[in-house]
Amino acid sequence: MRRPIPINVPNTLTLLRVLLTPLFAIFLIKHLWNFALLAFAIAAFSDGVDGLVARLFRQKTTLGSFLDPAADKLLLVTAFVTLAIQEVIPSWLAVIVITRDVLILFGIALFTITGRTFVPRPSILSKITTVAQVASVLFVLVRHHAPNIAHAHIQSPLFWFAAGMTMVSGFQYIYRGLNILQEES
Repeated sequence: MRRPIPINVPNTLTLLRVLLTPLFAIFLIKHLWNFALLAFAIAAFSDGVDGLVARLFRQKTTLGSFLDPAADKLLLVTAFVTLAIQEVIPSWLAVIVITRDVLILFGIALFTITGRTFVPRPSILSKITTVAQVASVLFVLVRHHAPNIAHAHIQSPLFWFAAGMTMVSGFQYIYRGLNILQEES
């Protein structure tokens, strides 16, 4: 007999983030910057709230442990690709973000193919990376919405910080993955 899918508040918020992602992309493509900012802000806020609710009310699920990072990757890769195509963010930053996420997906596929079990546990570095990436996207969206508020001299250091954290976090995932593979060989 199949167990029911655990739908709770955190998983519902995560699904909201998944559903907001194509809407956000459409707003960007159509240059509806205010709506894109609103959709992205709601999605980013839901990311923080779902984790908080899951911890406070002990509503962590296996589904949520896989769905939450997947929703983050979907939202952020969509944002970086779309913004890079529109030349709002540098393409090199989008390449760094996407490469890290592809490496993580490759690692998950490798674990699955080799029959290794694992539970995704984000490190503090990966959480800082997500915050830096979200901040970069929010910054460029706010800058389009209100250029007087978001000063241009903040943009470059923010992009470099996001890139640096993304690379360091990616190396950490590679290191952790290789250790897991060596331990079980």
